[in-house]
Amino acid sequence: MEKIIIFDTTLRDGEQAPGAALNSLQKLEVAGQLERLGVDIIEAGFPVASPDDFAAVSQIAKAIRKSGVCALARCIPKDIEKAGASLRKAKKPRIHLFLATSKIHLKYKFRKAEDEIEDIAKVSIRQAGKFCPDIEFSPEDATRTERDFLFRMIEMAINEGAKTINIPDTVGYSYPQEIFSLIEDIKNNVPNIEKAIIATHCHNDLGLATANSISAVLAGARQVHCTINGIGERAGNASLEEIVMALKTRKDIFGGFYTGIDTKEIFRTSRLVSNLTNFVIPPNKAIVGSNAFAHESGIHQDAVLKNRTTYEIMDPKEVGISSSRLILGKHSGRHAFGDRLKSLGFHLNDEQLNKAFIRFKEVADKKKDIFDDDLRTIVEDEISVIKPLWQLSGFEVTSGTKIKPEARVVLIKKSKNVSGVSSGDGPVDACFKAIDKITGYKVKLEDFRLEAVTSGKDALGQVSLKLKIGNSIYSGRGSSTDIIEAAIRAYLDSVNRIESK
Repeated sequence: MEKIIIFDTTLRDGEQAPGAALNSLQKLEVAGQLERLGVDIIEAGFPVASPDDFAAVSQIAKAIRKSGVCALARCIPKDIEKAGASLRKAKKPRIHLFLATSKIHLKYKFRKAEDEIEDIAKVSIRQAGKFCPDIEFSPEDATRTERDFLFRMIEMAINEGAKTINIPDTVGYSYPQEIFSLIEDIKNNVPNIEKAIIATHCHNDLGLATANSISAVLAGARQVHCTINGIGERAGNASLEEIVMALKTRKDIFGGFYTGIDTKEIFRTSRLVSNLTNFVIPPNKAIVGSNAFAHESGIHQDAVLKNRTTYEIMDPKEVGISSSRLILGKHSGRHAFGDRLKSLGFHLNDEQLNKAFIRFKEVADKKKDIFDDDLRTIVEDEISVIKPLWQLSGFEVTSGTKIKPEARVVLIKKSKNVSGVSSGDGPVDACFKAIDKITGYKVKLEDFRLEAVTSGKDALGQVSLKLKIGNSIYSGRGSSTDIIEAAIRAYLDSVNRIESK
């Protein structure tokens, strides 16, 4: 088996994402986690960029012992001197040099001829070699470079001592077949290519960074540049977690390759980078997104409960996530609903389950997320020893700052609709008085409490109240995303307890 070297550039290219700046202490924390993750090379920063960047690379170089530590430098003497100085205490130092080679860069950025660019690179590689024996060279914008010139630059760089040749798709312009062809052409047209490791650095401008990186591996690249969560310039870089798990999951294709990554540290590393950069991970992000191992569709949930592999191609525990999640929502089925209730300690017969499931669907139509506390409330409301005489059919409320609240409530009694209309001091009071007109009871409200069962704007509200009739007090409870409906349900619960006596 051949090892694929994981070159992580979260702290360099990843930090170049607008708004993702990290200070030296934060970079040191991320570097420590990257080492625990098992990254082979940590590109710690661009030392010439700022004093804090220099300090960060220096601190990381001193602290990291297992992973290699790399500093980036342009082919400019002061860059190379700063990079060499920052790596002075590194156990496994590497200097990464880059110089653009595409015609568009030569014409507009450098205004230099190909021979001049080749001479600059040659001098720079020699200078870097005096500071560090491990040199990586990147012909920037390689995928848009004339191939003959690219082959010439690579051959020269290897002759001058570069041990790794990185092929950057700097602007995310390429696609998998093209990358594959380019790597193959490099292997077939650069005479000394066997003396160096071919790497690839893919950007995600067309959403192909991970696919391009994998294609490069299939063609012969043995090192991939990537970042945690795919952060980086513009649309980002190839995602470390996606590349690593693709290689691990598709053994039928990548069975001859392995990485040194401890995949169980992936989720922890992802969250750390997200928290420190303040970049929220999209829910649908592969591998580490909150929905990556979540299922709401009833068909999917039923199948996953029978056998996880029906809809999951990897075990969430492999990436450090405790388990997959069955998200209860409006698309969920009875199987998943019943399974979740069992896990919460509810053991219902078929009739009770059907009744609770109908109520669950009503709530799910109003609420995006159904939490366990919502389920407990739904079951406790619906599965009762009290057989309700009165049930809510519907209600209408008119209320405002300059009008007296009025309510029309429709109840069901023995399959017949009965309605009542009343005004009140508020919309809830008006509803209660309308119910009193229907039921004929003269009750006194002794206590009324409203609380949110769960968090969020669409939280399920739960009302608990007490009604006094004669010398007896009857409690009631109801829940809904609509607090007026929750109050009506609680009132009817109490009235039905009166009826049962």
